[in-house]
Amino acid sequence: MPDDLIDDEFWSLIEPLLSTCASQDRRHVGRKPTPDRAVLTGIVFVLRSGIPWNLLPQEMGYGSGAVCWRRLISWQEAGIWPSIRETLLAELRRRGQFNEARAIADSLSIRDVLAGSKPAGVLRVSARSSENTPSNR
Repeated sequence: MPDDLIDDEFWSLIEPLLSTCASQDRRHVGRKPTPDRAVLTGIVFVLRSGIPWNLLPQEMGYGSGAVCWRRLISWQEAGIWPSIRETLLAELRRRGQFNEARAIADSLSIRDVLAGSKPAGVLRVSARSSENTPSNR
């Protein structure tokens, strides 16, 4: 696993945030969960590279793309993802590694509420209009 994405210093800032998330009760025998650090590194890799989740190579040691995606959703639902994100951005700024000129926003990440008119879409036939067809008169 490449150590340049989430190094020890980053991890020391993030790990306390993840410890607030309730750990799952492992009563059933099965696969051990992928460690949080590996999953976070996988999430950062996908977000930096822009590859689809399902193309995340398992050989890199991050777990599958589905594991990373589900953990991201879990952290979002637990309300800790914004803290993780802000901590990472603050540390990048402190290190002088945050380049706003390279940041992009697209319609998948930020909704454009002031965009032009909405497309007409598909016309829908209501149940009432079918009652008035010539065959029903």
